[in-house]
Amino acid sequence: MAAVAVGGAFLSATLRVLFDRMASPEVLDFIRGRKVPDNLLVKLETSCLALNAVLNDAEEKEISNPPVKKWLDELRDAVCDAENLLDEIATVALQCQLEAKNKVRNCIPVSFNRSGVRLKSKIEEIIIRLEDLAKQKDVIGLRERVGGKSSQKLPTTSLIEDTGIYGRDSDKEPIVNLLLSNDAKCNDNLCVIPIVGMGGVGKTTLAQLIYNDKRITEHFSLRVWVFVSEEFDLLRISKLILEEVTSQICDTTNFNMIQTRLKESLMGKKFFLVLDDVWNEKNGDWEVLRNPFKYGASGSKIIVTTRHEHVASIMRTVPICYLNHLSNEDCWLIFAKYAFVNGNSLAYPQLEAIGRQIIKKCDGLPLAAKALGALLRYKLDVEEWDKILESEIWGMPNDVLPALRLSYYYLPSHLKRCFAYCSLFPKDYVFKKQELIQLWMAEGFLQQLDDNREMEDVGDEYFLDLVSRSLMQRSNVNKLHFVMHDLVHDLAKFVSGRFCFRLEGDKINKIIHKTHHFSYLKKQYETSKRFEALYKAKQLRTFLPLESHEANVDFYLTKNVPYDLLLMLRCLRVLSLSHYSNMIGLPESIGDFIHLRYVDLSCTKIESLPNSVCKLYNLQTLDLSGCEFLVMLPTNMRKLVNLRHLDISRTSIKKMPIQMGGLKHLRTLTKFIVDKDSGFQIGELGELSNLRGTILISKLQNVINPMDVLKAKLKAKRHIEELKLEWDTNGIVSQSERDVLEHLLPHTNLKRLFINSYSGTSFPSWVGDRSFTNITVLHLKSCRCCPSLPSLGQLPSLQDLSIVGFDKVVRVGPDFYGSCSSAVTPFASLRILKFEGMLNWEEWLCYDGENEQGGAFLRLQDLYLVDCPKLSGSLPKQIPSLSTLVISNCSQLETSLPSAPAIRDLRLMFCNEVLLKEMPAKLNELRMEGFHNLESLLDGAMDHNHCLEELIIWDCPVLKFLPRGGLLTSLKKLGILNCKELQFPTYPSYSSLESLYISHSCNSLMSFPLDIFPKLCYLGIKMCRDMESLSVSEGHHLDLLVLEIEECPNFVAFPSGGLPAPNLTRLKVTSCPRLVSLPQNMHLLLPSLQSLYIEDCPQVDLFPEGGLPTNLNRFVIDVSEKLFANRMDWGLQRLCSLQILLFSNLAGDCQDVQSFPEENLLPTSLSTLGIAGFPNLRSLDKRGLQHLTSLEELWIKDCPKLKHMPTKKGMPISISHLQIRQCSLLTKRLQRKKGKEWRKIAHIPFIEIGDEVIS
Repeated sequence: MAAVAVGGAFLSATLRVLFDRMASPEVLDFIRGRKVPDNLLVKLETSCLALNAVLNDAEEKEISNPPVKKWLDELRDAVCDAENLLDEIATVALQCQLEAKNKVRNCIPVSFNRSGVRLKSKIEEIIIRLEDLAKQKDVIGLRERVGGKSSQKLPTTSLIEDTGIYGRDSDKEPIVNLLLSNDAKCNDNLCVIPIVGMGGVGKTTLAQLIYNDKRITEHFSLRVWVFVSEEFDLLRISKLILEEVTSQICDTTNFNMIQTRLKESLMGKKFFLVLDDVWNEKNGDWEVLRNPFKYGASGSKIIVTTRHEHVASIMRTVPICYLNHLSNEDCWLIFAKYAFVNGNSLAYPQLEAIGRQIIKKCDGLPLAAKALGALLRYKLDVEEWDKILESEIWGMPNDVLPALRLSYYYLPSHLKRCFAYCSLFPKDYVFKKQELIQLWMAEGFLQQLDDNREMEDVGDEYFLDLVSRSLMQRSNVNKLHFVMHDLVHDLAKFVSGRFCFRLEGDKINKIIHKTHHFSYLKKQYETSKRFEALYKAKQLRTFLPLESHEANVDFYLTKNVPYDLLLMLRCLRVLSLSHYSNMIGLPESIGDFIHLRYVDLSCTKIESLPNSVCKLYNLQTLDLSGCEFLVMLPTNMRKLVNLRHLDISRTSIKKMPIQMGGLKHLRTLTKFIVDKDSGFQIGELGELSNLRGTILISKLQNVINPMDVLKAKLKAKRHIEELKLEWDTNGIVSQSERDVLEHLLPHTNLKRLFINSYSGTSFPSWVGDRSFTNITVLHLKSCRCCPSLPSLGQLPSLQDLSIVGFDKVVRVGPDFYGSCSSAVTPFASLRILKFEGMLNWEEWLCYDGENEQGGAFLRLQDLYLVDCPKLSGSLPKQIPSLSTLVISNCSQLETSLPSAPAIRDLRLMFCNEVLLKEMPAKLNELRMEGFHNLESLLDGAMDHNHCLEELIIWDCPVLKFLPRGGLLTSLKKLGILNCKELQFPTYPSYSSLESLYISHSCNSLMSFPLDIFPKLCYLGIKMCRDMESLSVSEGHHLDLLVLEIEECPNFVAFPSGGLPAPNLTRLKVTSCPRLVSLPQNMHLLLPSLQSLYIEDCPQVDLFPEGGLPTNLNRFVIDVSEKLFANRMDWGLQRLCSLQILLFSNLAGDCQDVQSFPEENLLPTSLSTLGIAGFPNLRSLDKRGLQHLTSLEELWIKDCPKLKHMPTKKGMPISISHLQIRQCSLLTKRLQRKKGKEWRKIAHIPFIEIGDEVIS
């Protein structure tokens, strides 16, 4: 189905941009200077105005009227061409202005000769197109709309379905209790309770449920239900309420009379009013509407349902009730109620299985579950259900569409295109607000109606508006991140139509010449074939690769993209090539992309930028973060006069470009490197008055005169939230550094401060001054010349304090806590405290008022004491909120642990055993490491602990016993490392254990009983010298998901009869020289096995009878001569799910293998094939490779006699990556363009030979 309402929405906002451009003095002056008649611009504006007048009508008609849809598409193309032309004019005008300052004589590009003939021709061409479209508008029946949009929604009533509602009891009860309470917060006798949620989540249903609750009907003498909807007409709504209250028709339109009657009718009555589906955001309207309500009796209540958080915040008197999504099970009950007779699915198990997958599409929306259930009612054909499962919800005929579409329909036009743009990102994408705002800004979506407002502030308003309207939601994981409900994402995709295209897989043939915005999920190896269709998208504005879910993978992009394809896309505004490991530079022609506003090269191996980058006068965002090989920026960066965001964090840049202070609009500058030369000094920062966010000022030792620091004007930069100050010195005492730091005084709005390698002997008074009320994080590192810590205890908001590498500090005492005369408890907000690398620290004095006032660290949750070898004496005693305590390499510390009932996580490493005597009673996690004399665990100190869930014991070589009793029954994770003498208890007391790892420990353990671990999911056993076997009782089934056995020299056998682990997905067995066979009956007992690793097990010479499990996806095997000789009997052809297969012969005993692989050996499903360690392999057999039509990656290693590759026809055409390592003969024959074998592989997009990557 064609996109709904997107054409008009995009166009109305784009036309506003056009009007602004046409009116700008720079554009007008440039055009007049080219002797282009003024009336051309007038005609262009007139045409646009005429078309703009009918856009609202076109927006509604395009859904059902194909000619209107086509007309809108053509209009959009014409308007975008006009926008590009005016943008080009504005850019050239700016270029001329800048070059005039440098006395460059000719700045006019070929496309705009001085006579203006070509410019005139281009404007006339666009006018003709627009005038032609203006004529067509009458033919297709478009008219100018007067008034607002008509409501598209049926009114709701208070009547509730009697067939049951699911999953809302936990939402209903708190609201009912609030309605019945007399304690609710009221204004003028009114308590207003807003229910907020996205369309279709069940706000109205919840309100109906509450409205009809027996307790509510008995409590209120008067109940009123009014459906408000989008148009907030005060007269209409007041009249509806009056009619509901009096049960009489109101025939007057006199607003004063209506409100007076309503006041009299409510006088003294305790009423309950539901205002359903409110959209109005004007506080004044609400104030007028509510005037009669305050004459009701005390205890009157109002419920408001709305999609808009802002609406709720205007009307509420109590906290907002946010309505969450239903669980999948509750959604299933709703779906089943409508899809099956009497909601009974038992007779249709196959349909139920499909239905439960279908309801995952609903993502907790009850309306969607109801609509899809009704769609499938009485349809018992499995094929019909499968169609629904595979289709997009927006392609289905059901009434979830209008419910959510309304949220889009009533968006302002400027928000519509911002919302539709979000379709470029995949479902479950985690949005970062600033990233999206910068993209919107680059695309020209942000309208600056007020010159005093920054574009980012406008974008922030737009973003929060989408959040307020429930079209974006805060992530549950990180409140700074945002997500989009799956169905809202489907809506965005639906409305974006053909102008936004997100590539998933390789279906790029859907790209059309009208596509303007393109994104794709990255694959590890991106070939040019994947992007071929983009050559026809000449108007493309966005090229945006997105991170896939593959972790720790290097991504590679064919050079054809930056050096060929992108050169054809001259309208690009957004270009990202981030995270491509083979991206080492950009073509010099990048400077011709005058429309570019956003360039992201982050985490590439780029070494330098071409000087032509400095011709990108419109560039707003340049992200170079994580470019570790980048050592310098172009000299003329100061010409990028519109640059607003420059991220050079985690780069190797040694020196800033000259006169960076000229970039007046710069808001983000993550790093500034101070130099001694003029134009590079710290004073350049003084001109950058708009800086905000995070900045690192490094190489501060290059400040010549400490007074120069004042020129940086840090104190005036009120929007900087994070400041990092860094010296690069050798730790020699420096008085000048004290003066420099004194003058680096920031604004008191600062939230995070980091000081590194400071060589002064003391800190200036501003470090720790209580006027810095916003500082939450303070890290001081490697300040090796300071004999004392600054006074930090009076920072009222400090939550995270880290002090590392203060070599000269011997004592931490009263000065650390702050002024004794202050009535403020020191460190009142501190949550995290870390001391590390304090090599001479001996004593930590407690706060003087600890006994009287309860201590200095009342809110401290995490305390770290690491590498403080001389620390002795006592620790602070009263830390009531402490939950995590880490003490490592503090061998002199012999005190008892702090009194902290909240401790849940305790890590003691290389410490005195005295610390083990009194253990916290409710520990959840305990890690013990480096107790070399400890023989038994805790000597009864934890006998009564039934809360411990994780226990890690490391490097306790004489430890012999774990405690018996209740301790082990609560454990979920147990790790034992380097505890050779430990006797592993094998009695059945591990009722909760889910993860067990034993390494280099438990020498007495010979047979490992699996059936005493009923919930064990992960088992790893490594370097257990005497362990011989695993055992399991007959008939017992294991819950294991992962089993790894490594370097166990005496391990000989799996359980007799096989390993009964139906859920096992990963099995790894390495370096077990006595193991004779793999588990028996693998094909039956391990149906879920996906990954199998067999390495350095030379006695394994046969696979079990029945072969390998058919679901195997990854198989890594180090073969012996005898095992490999039987490879044709392995049955690899049957493994239809196998994608990754790696053969190795580390022992080098497969002397007879000269050609490989044989015909019919390998399955066609393979995507990756690896071959390593075959000493006499001379050639690859094309007969064994040709049929591997899915093979993408082939790597060959350590085959010294390999000389020949198959011809191009003998290799699968699907191969995109070839890797050759330690194959000396072949490497010589594969020299680029010179080697005898090169032509056979030259067609492969990515070739790695040794350490060289050729693409």
